[in-house]
Amino acid sequence: MRSPDCITRIDTTVVDLPLARPAVNSARVPIRNVGCVLVQVHTARGATGEGMLYTMRARHIAPLRSMIDSLAELLIGQDASRPERMWESLWKEIYFFGFTGVSVMAISALDTAVWDVHARSIDQPLATLWGRHHAEHVPAYASHGLWTDQSPDALAREAESYVRAGWRAMKMRIGRPERGADAAAARAIREAIGGDIVLMADCSRALDVPRAIALARELEPWRLGWFEEPLPAHDLQGIARVRAAISTPVAIGENDYTRYGFRRIAEAGAADVWMLDLARVGGLSEMRKVAAMARALDIPVSNHIFTEHSIAACSTFSNLNFVEYIDWFEELFGEPLRLVDGMLEVPSGPGHGFRFDPRTIEKRRVGAPETAR
Repeated sequence: MRSPDCITRIDTTVVDLPLARPAVNSARVPIRNVGCVLVQVHTARGATGEGMLYTMRARHIAPLRSMIDSLAELLIGQDASRPERMWESLWKEIYFFGFTGVSVMAISALDTAVWDVHARSIDQPLATLWGRHHAEHVPAYASHGLWTDQSPDALAREAESYVRAGWRAMKMRIGRPERGADAAAARAIREAIGGDIVLMADCSRALDVPRAIALARELEPWRLGWFEEPLPAHDLQGIARVRAAISTPVAIGENDYTRYGFRRIAEAGAADVWMLDLARVGGLSEMRKVAAMARALDIPVSNHIFTEHSIAACSTFSNLNFVEYIDWFEELFGEPLRLVDGMLEVPSGPGHGFRFDPRTIEKRRVGAPETAR
């Protein structure tokens, strides 16, 4: 007899979401839209769980969708109440492609959707199912602005608007080519927001060791909460040298894959804060493992983007530092997160608490949906 939690169908849909305004980091190339592949897992019980991946431009989404569709077939007929078991079966399947990159990202989207459908099948919020640490709200920071193409005056005005909106932490991007420009930007923001607001800085992998050390020291007067991604992610030894030479905490991890990538970060002594990207870390199953590994090492964690699909999981981590908030996907969900006294409200609905808006899917869809049966 077929279990009511048996997976009967998996749909994938591609959408192209325009950003409200271009995002410009140290690469100085404006990001104007994000392509997303949406995953919907259906069970015999009639429940549906959702996951997703994104790329900075929709034209790059095809390989992700193809990998998801190729793995989705393996989940048809499996019991959605056993997400970890399914994760392990998919992990074994991708050996030929390797255990980073597109193959892991595809597992992540499927795993997130399976956890969502499992929690929905028993009418439980994921945060309750996993065991809440933070009751109703989580500390969060604004990460949807303060880009490198803005003048110090414009940055100051925007930072002030975040404070008025209730944010108690925010992140700026740095890595400007002009000497002293990053320091001028940090100074303008700090003077605008005062000393009680946490200000982080993201280098977006733009520097080398000497430049990173020099810039971090130049920014010390503006009391940064962390100095993020100073070097390319593969150069853990270089990042460790930067960390040893500066007083500001170093945050990395958004480009690292699964527990094995974070184990290498720990072995290199390269980070004070681990940033967990839901797609690269390996989905919700692996995100929980990496957060627990960080807790064993007394290392705080934060998510990277994927705010809507990460916040419920993050609320269960006792070593959570901040949840990163970015507004790129608000149109996709049609239900904005709620900020209360500088903290984001954890959704109370079943699963991870969010649903794709069918109106947005219809409006932004690229091509026809695909189905694995």
